[in-house]
Amino acid sequence: MNSKRKIAVGLSGGVDSAVTAALLLRAGHQVCGVTMQFWTGNVKFRSNGSSACFGPREAEDIEAARAVADFLGIPHKVIPLAGEYESKVLNYYRGEYLAGRTPNPCVVCNALIKFGALWEALERSGAACDLLAMGHYARVEHDAASGIFRLRQGIDQSKDQSYFLHRLNQQQLSRIILPLGEKLKRDVICEAKKIKLPRVTERKESQDFIESDDHASLFEGRPVRAGKIMDTEGNQIGSHRGLVHYTIGQRDGLGVCGSQRMYVKEIRSDSNTIVIGKRNELLLSEMSLTGTHWIGRKPPGQEFNGLVRLRYRHPGVQTRVTLQEDNRARAVFSEPQFAVTPGQAAVFYRGDEVLGGGWIA
Repeated sequence: MNSKRKIAVGLSGGVDSAVTAALLLRAGHQVCGVTMQFWTGNVKFRSNGSSACFGPREAEDIEAARAVADFLGIPHKVIPLAGEYESKVLNYYRGEYLAGRTPNPCVVCNALIKFGALWEALERSGAACDLLAMGHYARVEHDAASGIFRLRQGIDQSKDQSYFLHRLNQQQLSRIILPLGEKLKRDVICEAKKIKLPRVTERKESQDFIESDDHASLFEGRPVRAGKIMDTEGNQIGSHRGLVHYTIGQRDGLGVCGSQRMYVKEIRSDSNTIVIGKRNELLLSEMSLTGTHWIGRKPPGQEFNGLVRLRYRHPGVQTRVTLQEDNRARAVFSEPQFAVTPGQAAVFYRGDEVLGGGWIA
């Protein structure tokens, strides 16, 4: 980007967003720091002290972000988005668990809040900008020949966050910039130390969704009931404490004794039942998807081959994808996969390019 632009940078109080702002400022752009405010205190839980997106320690993150902005000499705004976060992320999160699926709030938050509601709020507040920058490790490129914005993995494969951005649309991609996509994490740390950014290299990175070891407090007032744990032959072998505490592939905390390790195989919300099985019983050769979304506005073809990642740290598996009606698809793996989890995002890649993805059904 050679021309000088007005850029809002999402400052979280951490090193990645701080270095993002510093790099853009050094390049001569007009930079403003913005920090999203989600916490209102309406959810009662005890913080475990972790750095997370949602929790009472948000005030510390805002102060850290303000300190970065002051150090860089840029304006800083706090953007209240608690209502949007409640309706679009927390309610989705609760609904998926209560339906027996495992949600992915980071995917939803990126598409609807960080690169959606935040931009809209800036425009409403009179702080509209040319571009929105974040400290994500991913790359956005414009293909001049097709006019399409393409999403690619970050250069640092250990930090790549393209998985979480696969539901962004062309309009969103056209107005964002991700300077760290071309950098390694170690170089970002070195840059922060070189310019002596305040405190950010000592702060814990935001790794979690909420600041708690138990998310049950998010479900207060909602029907979380104990129920049966069954084996694959239909025998009751234990009791569970509520569907929201379990996910496919889970082994710990089942409270079931036996000679073999057992894992959660199915979560049946209609009967409030959990089915557990041996590891080999959790291997699947195919899956169905709903709500498919394609970065380039349309899929690569009615049928295509690509690498699919079934969760963030999944290494990926070669897959044959067949599109169906109503944004559905069938995907057949080249080899069986363990713990294919309904509700999670399946993201398709061709080389380092993100093609799109869907929700595992």
